[in-house]
Amino acid sequence: MRKKLFRFAENAKRENIIEPGKPLFEKIKDNWHQLYFKNERPITVELGCGDGEYSVGLAEVDRDRSYIGVDIKGDRLYQGSTYALENDLDNVAFLRTKIHELDKFFGEGEVDEFWLTFPDPRPRDRDVRRRLTNPRFLNVYQKLCKPNGWFKFKTDSTSLFDYTLEVLENEFHVDDLVYTKDLYNEEELLKDHHGIKTKYEGIWTAKGEKIKYLKFRFK
Repeated sequence: MRKKLFRFAENAKRENIIEPGKPLFEKIKDNWHQLYFKNERPITVELGCGDGEYSVGLAEVDRDRSYIGVDIKGDRLYQGSTYALENDLDNVAFLRTKIHELDKFFGEGEVDEFWLTFPDPRPRDRDVRRRLTNPRFLNVYQKLCKPNGWFKFKTDSTSLFDYTLEVLENEFHVDDLVYTKDLYNEEELLKDHHGIKTKYEGIWTAKGEKIKYLKFRFK
């Protein structure tokens, strides 16, 4: 608890974490270019970013894009925020909010690309609407993403991956869908990831679990 309280206190001082109580939290919608990044570079949003490993990894690889990691857990955002500050990554920010409130913080067409990495698979049938690839979430992402923007999804869960493919086939039609159930044996698709691995991805792959990946463009 002491560690969490320290992190929350530090987060409150940091400009690269936008959270309740800070002026930008109420003003940032439709204003990421103007009020935070101060440029017109394309914006990539990572949904449920956790410790921010993927967000900062992408930000290091491509300094010509802006990255925003979104998660509700402030003590985890502290990790990504710290790494960004220590490595002078001014092209990455973190937003503390729930995914189902995303449209309060981004305007229509404000996002160029979404990443969803290793979300909770929500395996119980009663939790199907809470899966982050459920049509109710996909409709929100589509609204906030520029036309033809990419959505990229990575998971170790076979059940969630199969569910997502079924949704894309039957309920939410998209363009340019490409997928694999064994990412590390797909050289072309592997290029999308720039060698970035989260801690848990490393654990799962070490155990022989195959990583699933898909990407598509919103119509």
